[in-house]
Amino acid sequence: MGFLGRSRVGLRRLDGESPLRLVLLLCSFALTGYAGVRLLSGDWFGIVLWFAGAAVLHDLVLLPLYALADRAVAAVLPAPAPARWINHVRVPAFVSGVLLLVWYPLILGRQERRYENATGLSADVFWPRWLLITAALFGASALWLVIRVAIRGWRRRPGARGGGAEAGAAGSDGSAASDASDGSGASGPSDGERKPPTGPAGPTGPAGPSGPAGPSQP
Repeated sequence: MGFLGRSRVGLRRLDGESPLRLVLLLCSFALTGYAGVRLLSGDWFGIVLWFAGAAVLHDLVLLPLYALADRAVAAVLPAPAPARWINHVRVPAFVSGVLLLVWYPLILGRQERRYENATGLSADVFWPRWLLITAALFGASALWLVIRVAIRGWRRRPGARGGGAEAGAAGSDGSAASDASDGSGASGPSDGERKPPTGPAGPTGPAGPSGPAGPSQP
């Protein structure tokens, strides 16, 4: 048990997280290595050439193209529109582009005979299905944008969120102010009434002399 505890602490120090995460990461590396060995067992030179060409094609051709397309879409959108609205164009375009990049030999009809000989199925369905998936992606993104705009407009309505409470508070403040004004009018003199003038105090006469006390009766 002590050895297992020490090994667990060592794994936690090595990975920085739980040991389960490290085990899953090692399993993914092993699976990737197995897939690479199986993939390179055939035409390994063609596979390596494809990966190198894909990297060069992406960095020198595709990256400038979709950067320009992104700028063009941002320029087409109206000025008051939030910048995050462009993600409703970026996300479906990205997914559609990835599907085209992976399946372009069949979508563009470059490998129809090889696919039909290997599977016995027709390769004519890839082009219309890719178009259908692209249309569905953009349609779903547009629908989500409409829902977001509707929710945003509803939240900005005066009575949708806290409007009733603010109106009630304003009404209570008005009634309190009117009550205070009524009370102050009742306690003070009205405009038609005047206080009688107070005259100067008269002189106070001197106190008379007090006589001697008479004899007390027995």
